[in-house]
Amino acid sequence: MAVDLNSYFNEQFGIEQKDIRTYSPLTLAYIGDAVFDIIIRSILVNKGNTPVNKLHQRASQVVKAQTQAAMVLALMDQLTEAESDWYRRGRNSKPHTKAKNASTMDYLEATGFEAVLGYLYLTGDMDRICELVTRGVEAVELDIL
Repeated sequence: MAVDLNSYFNEQFGIEQKDIRTYSPLTLAYIGDAVFDIIIRSILVNKGNTPVNKLHQRASQVVKAQTQAAMVLALMDQLTEAESDWYRRGRNSKPHTKAKNASTMDYLEATGFEAVLGYLYLTGDMDRICELVTRGVEAVELDIL
């Protein structure tokens, strides 16, 4: 059973949990981006001591919009109804930033994926996050697991 980090942080800092429906898809994508990044960095670091520049290069290849877009497209038929809903809302949102080094479509797909991860994180479902990340990494044949 995975630890619910969000609830832990809320308890430690005296923050009241909010209704997930009050969050915008872009807010969910914001936290989902950070969750995905820490998962990938944790996987890479826990494989053993590696020069930081190599860790950064490898992590950047995994967390970039193009890779996230490929992952979520491979996972579409495995998403629950609620996850699919948050994915669509994230993908269809109007980001206030432009895609850097990615096509607009990849950027929007990645935003949808990050919204799903943010939704799962804020609802305390770390097991499902790890399941989706594992399946996504395997689907796009990334050699990090």
